[in-house]
Amino acid sequence: MPLNELARSIPIPPEKDSMLGRLMALLVNQGIFVQSEAGYQLTPASELLQTEGSNMGANVRLVTDAEVLKIWGRLSEVLKESGERSLFEKVFDGKKLWEFAKEKPEYGKLFDEAMANQSNSVMRGLIASYPHIFDGLNNLVDVGGGTGTAVKFIAEAFPRLRCTVFDLPHVIAKVLKSESFDVAGGDMFEMIPPADAIFLKNVLHDWNDEDCVRILKRCKEAIESNNNGGKVIVVDIIIGFESNDPKATETSLLFDIAMMGLFGSKERNKQEWHDIIIRAGYSDYKICPVQLGVYSVIELYP
Repeated sequence: MPLNELARSIPIPPEKDSMLGRLMALLVNQGIFVQSEAGYQLTPASELLQTEGSNMGANVRLVTDAEVLKIWGRLSEVLKESGERSLFEKVFDGKKLWEFAKEKPEYGKLFDEAMANQSNSVMRGLIASYPHIFDGLNNLVDVGGGTGTAVKFIAEAFPRLRCTVFDLPHVIAKVLKSESFDVAGGDMFEMIPPADAIFLKNVLHDWNDEDCVRILKRCKEAIESNNNGGKVIVVDIIIGFESNDPKATETSLLFDIAMMGLFGSKERNKQEWHDIIIRAGYSDYKICPVQLGVYSVIELYP
């Protein structure tokens, strides 16, 4: 697409075309676009940022939201003060991100879209490369399952496995009802419905170690009360785990900083995962031989 067509499609006034051209020059240099005689074209990186379809566009808009970006200007203040308040809580008068998203429907919708897009890619990879993790299970509860994207993938791939998406009541209210899975509202810190397996994808990195131990204890109670053996399946980042890819390590570390700012939480290395699993009372666990981009899979046994 030529520059003038790109400018009109945005749209911006003609006198700003040169400014857009300068921005595009930088983006071409960074590999976001390519430029030819015919104009600008997408690269694999920019294809991921399109608003249509399942991609990472919503995820980028989520972390570059103008209001949310304010938190990074207060980093030095939070580093110097005692206490465990996150940057987000510091800037937004004690509010957590969940409360912010609930009060601002547009941001809440963007958050749901971003989580769904992330689930699309991760769940496709998990089911294609490690389907036997679901072998022998009769029922599964996806804790913190949001609008149900992950459960939909599991239920479609394993129709005999009865799945439930479990989240806060106001989140569950957004889930489209389906015959292939159930929905349940509640607080994972209080009680989790019994099941053969508890599924935790991108949940524990939102919480500090103490809260993670509490969540994992509730998961353990849920599978023990089902009296059928059972396990907890965790899909999350393990920093530095069997990665020879500098970009994967960089992405994990960037996620870690994002968790620090948004939630006062963190991504964890192998030892840190070991510590919270053992503290929660599990007898054994294993890190599965599968890598889903920057994500790993851990099975926990009560």
